[in-house]
Amino acid sequence: MWEIILGIGIVFLLLEIFIPTLFCINFAIAAFIVAIISCFIHNFAVLTIIFCILSIILIYSLRPMLLKLSKNEKLKTGIEDKYIGKTAIALEDINKDQGAISLYDERWQARNIKEGTIPKGANVKIIKNESIVMFVEKID
Repeated sequence: MWEIILGIGIVFLLLEIFIPTLFCINFAIAAFIVAIISCFIHNFAVLTIIFCILSIILIYSLRPMLLKLSKNEKLKTGIEDKYIGKTAIALEDINKDQGAISLYDERWQARNIKEGTIPKGANVKIIKNESIVMFVEKID
């Protein structure tokens, strides 16, 4: 009996891997717990009730915590921490469509976050980035 329930848990775990909604993981955990309990209780109806109760408890308690953690763990490129807020020098005129800056002797594509053109040689502050393009504003 426990082998069948363990198999059900593995199916739910695989579903969570292929459909990452943080929903099937609750059923997988409940199935794994019920598989352990099935070593002591052999009544299928009781095990089904335990599975349903555990699933509901996990959905209402574990899923919100997992969703909160996944929102806090934003995918970072590492650029944010290193360059955002830093001062750079405009290597060429920077407008909304084109431009370049130099930061730590590295050349980066840049776009002016405000209207107008930032002249070559001006000091700029990096506000945000999208991939390898830095969005900057002129420092007065």
